[in-house]
This record gives sequence, structure tokens and C-alpha cells, in this order.
Amino acid sequence: MGYFESIYSDENLPHRAKSVYMYLKDRANQQGQCWPGIKTIARELQLSVSTVKRALNDLEQHGYLEKTVRLRSNGGTTSNLYTVKQAQFPAKG
Repeated sequence: MGYFESIYSDENLPHRAKSVYMYLKDRANQQGQCWPGIKTIARELQLSVSTVKRALNDLEQHGYLEKTVRLRSNGGTTSNLYTVKQAQFPAKG
């Protein structure tokens, strides 16, 4: 079974979220973490910023992604830290 099998078979996950998940997974380090800006994701996937935001929200709600807000030393925000998670398959019985 491939890594993305749970994403492919999740009928409740919109295609926009599947695309963003694969993008983030491709850019993640060995700990599953990456920190691209939303505008960068949108530009590279040729999606609107609002579509990327909806996709990120979808991924968080379905348990595929954990988002951590990152702050600069002056208190301003910078790009978020995304931790990509692999969904667990339901037990077969």
C-alpha cells in the first residue's frame, strides 16, 4: 500500500486538499515539517490564495496536517510550520 493511499481513498477530502498535501509532503523534511508561505504554495500549484487556505483547513480538520504559527523576534508573524501526518487506515474486521 502506497504512502498516499489514505489520501486517494478519502472521498470526503476535496481535490484541492489532496494537491496541497502532496505539495507539502514533497517539501517536508524527515520529521514531516516544512514552512512554505501560502502565496508560494498558491503560485507553485497555480491555485488562488483562498483555495490554498481552504485546502489547509481541510487537511487540518481531517487530521492530515498540524499547523503551528511561527513568530519573529519582533512579534510579527512569518510562514507557518506545517507538520504532515499520514492518516491511519481504519482497522479491517
